[in-house]
Amino acid sequence: MHTHSLAEYRKYFETGDWQGVGKLMLSSANKLAKSGADFLICPDNTIHQALPLIEPRSPLPWLHIAEIVAAAAVERGFHCLGLTGTRWLVESEIYPEKLIARGLKYARPSAAERDEINRIIMEELVYGVFKPEAIAYFQQVIRQMKAEGCDAVVLGCTEIPLIMNDSNSPLPTLDSTRLLARAALRKAVQRSAVPA
Repeated sequence: MHTHSLAEYRKYFETGDWQGVGKLMLSSANKLAKSGADFLICPDNTIHQALPLIEPRSPLPWLHIAEIVAAAAVERGFHCLGLTGTRWLVESEIYPEKLIARGLKYARPSAAERDEINRIIMEELVYGVFKPEAIAYFQQVIRQMKAEGCDAVVLGCTEIPLIMNDSNSPLPTLDSTRLLARAALRKAVQRSAVPA
C-alpha cells in the first residue's frame, strides 16, 4: 500500500491539473510494482479522473472503481444510478462512461447540491466530523434522485459511507470503496490459485 497525502492531491484537484494527479499516481504505482504487487487499485474515486492519462505508462494494470460499481449495479438489477461524491468526481465522466458502457443511466445532483456535498466531504468528513445535518442533506439529495427515477445511489467517495448506508439511505447504496476492495480480494485470490 502506498499513497501521497490528500493535501498533495487536492492542490491538483483545485487547479484541474490531472497530469499532476497522474504523476502522483505513477509514483505510487512504481513503488508498488517494485514491492512485488501484481495489480493496482485506488480507493479514491476522484483520482480516477487521471487514470486514462497514466495507464499506458503504468507498470501494472489497474482495477477501475467505476467499472467495478457498474458491474455490481448490473448484477443487482439496477438501471439508473444517482451519483454522489466530490464535485470533481460528479462533474467528470468517470462514472458516466462506465455506466453507459453497461447500458445504465445516471443522474447527477444539481450544481448547488454538488457544492454542498463537496463541502461536507472536504470540510467535515475527511476531518472525522459527522453531523446529523450532513446525513439529512444526503438523504434529501438522494430522495430527489429517487424522484427523478434512480433506483440506487453510488457512494462515490471513501468518506460518504461513514455517514450513509442502506439503513439510512432512501435508495439502495453502492459503496464504491467496499466494492473495489472485494473485487481486489477476488482478483488476488484468483491469481494466487493459478498454478505457477
